[in-house]
Amino acid sequence: MTSAIHEGFAPDDLAVIPDGSGNEGGFSLLSWGDAMTWEEYDLLAGRTAAPFEGRFDQCFYNYIHPKRLQGHWPAHQVKDTPIRLAFTDWGDPDGPLVICVGGIANTARRWDYLALGLCEDFHVVCLDWPGRGMSGWMPTQGDYTIETNVEAMIQLLDYLDCPRASIIGSSLGGSVSMALAARRPDLVERLVLNDIGPYMPAERRRRRAEAVARHYVFRRPADLFRRLGASAKNEGPVTEDELLHNTFFQTKWSDGHGGRIYRHDPRALQAYAEEAQVSLDQREDWARLELPVLVLRGMVSDALLPETVEEMTAKPDVTAVFVPNTGHTPALSDVNQIHFVREWLLGRGPDHHFTCLNPPATPRHLFAGAPVPAVQPTQRA
Repeated sequence: MTSAIHEGFAPDDLAVIPDGSGNEGGFSLLSWGDAMTWEEYDLLAGRTAAPFEGRFDQCFYNYIHPKRLQGHWPAHQVKDTPIRLAFTDWGDPDGPLVICVGGIANTARRWDYLALGLCEDFHVVCLDWPGRGMSGWMPTQGDYTIETNVEAMIQLLDYLDCPRASIIGSSLGGSVSMALAARRPDLVERLVLNDIGPYMPAERRRRRAEAVARHYVFRRPADLFRRLGASAKNEGPVTEDELLHNTFFQTKWSDGHGGRIYRHDPRALQAYAEEAQVSLDQREDWARLELPVLVLRGMVSDALLPETVEEMTAKPDVTAVFVPNTGHTPALSDVNQIHFVREWLLGRGPDHHFTCLNPPATPRHLFAGAPVPAVQPTQRA
């Protein structure tokens, strides 16, 4: 089948992009590399977004940034300040609440696959941090702190009129969730920490900051694919559709720049870069936690170290899941990972640590950094 599709096309002419149907009629021929247009990119992204259409509501609430977190403001400007924050809302509002919060550069739409897999059993809310995604930006760079994010989650629970929730946090989201559970244990039922623990070495944080605390302009789809393809090399069992879906909602078109740019406030990433000069140490928060915790670790992650997981699992009611061939952080879009998370949230998960099986790797055409090679005549059936 592949040879028939490629026949007659030079490697730089076209890319073969499967649509997931598994049949020859389900393949599309699109311009490859520098020839691909943003119109073609939008068509591909529209296809990946289709399964989620009509399954959630795009919602907003007013986070009131309190005066106690404005100590760095000029005195005459200090006042309770509203910031419009965004979240996606999935499932039955009367179901048990699960809140998903992502990393420093993630948006709420990164959770679409997991939210879709959980929403039959739970009311799932995926939050855009201040300065990310559809949420408003904070007044100053100094307002982008863990304390601000903890307060935003407390006010979100109040807005949803829900006394308790289970929380799934990736990277920054896990750090904020640990802080919230330590300070307000009455609000958190269960906690899923996705490749994050109470300690992360400064060297790893600095490398991450150097990668994200820049202003990128992607003037061609190929530029976006190269950048995100390189950063996704250790993302484990992530399909090309999932990568495309995430990149589309993580970026937006900018007429002023003549291309797509990241959908976040650059100051939020600069704030992280300043803080990342020292190691993350939340051992005091971790010591105060007394609730069921599921820890997921990408087995090639350098953010959540094996010795940190060993320390964490010494606590009662802490279960570890190890994801092979995956770095920081597991995408939680694979059906196996979604199954384990759902069962654990329902109280049916295993009572011992285990390694998650990965599905077979799928080929990457767009995000591989090079076009799919044309099949030579000697290789045809």
